Amino acid sequence: MQQGRLKSLPPNTTLPDIAFHLLPLLCAAAFFAGFVDSIAGGGGLITVPVMLIVGIPPLQALGTNKVQSLFGAASATIAYARRGHVQLAEQLPMALMATMGGALGAALATIVPGQVLQAIMPVLLVAIAVFFAVKPNLNDLDTHRRMTPFAFGLTLVPVIGFYDGVFGPGTGSFFMLAFVTLAGFGMLKATAHTKLLNLGSNFGALIVFASFGAMLWKIGLLMGVCQFLGAQLGSRLAIRIGAKLIKPLLVIVCVALAVKLLADPANPLRLWLGV
Repeated sequence: MQQGRLKSLPPNTTLPDIAFHLLPLLCAAAFFAGFVDSIAGGGGLITVPVMLIVGIPPLQALGTNKVQSLFGAASATIAYARRGHVQLAEQLPMALMATMGGALGAALATIVPGQVLQAIMPVLLVAIAVFFAVKPNLNDLDTHRRMTPFAFGLTLVPVIGFYDGVFGPGTGSFFMLAFVTLAGFGMLKATAHTKLLNLGSNFGALIVFASFGAMLWKIGLLMGVCQFLGAQLGSRLAIRIGAKLIKPLLVIVCVALAVKLLADPANPLRLWLGV
């Protein structure tokens, strides 16, 4: 979760050295995150808390998470593209719009009302979980399209990419909901395209984080390799099983994200409700 004003690190800042015995924990978290994220999104729910636990400061955890998550999104995109579930050349303009949105979101994070986002996100995630849980006939077959690809790529894609740069949690769920309800995609096809757009928005945000020096490159690259392998396993399993796997895992991830956000004592929704 991205909070507060992004600040460049002072020139003499020493970033934390991670003890060797903690590296297996980071690698395991990255592998599992890659597996889950390639199917239903929400990998940051796993990796960011683990990085904070091992002592990485919040800003560096967010930046490093973008490094390693880029590997997972690329891995899943490649796997889905090889099976023909996403045409990379045709979808490149849409991916570029997601990249632009992610970069702008990260760059303009200071002027977005972060407290409002923190308050409404759990509600939206629960609503998405309920939608996918109760809506009948959600399968891998395409349905009626309510928006043209041009309009979809020009509006929703950069907006959700912008949100990814500003805040992050639930981006994959928003892309999935948009693809299924407005683009008319089946669950597997929506998952494949979601990972491509996640790749774009992650890359855009990564550029901005890198400009602030908010990266632990060695940790990010090591976790990236593990995330790549986890995403390969997850995406291949999703291709084999399809909506029967994607739908329940997506519901679980949305609920888990909502619980994670509400567990934060500083969440404005808890303060407003007096919890």
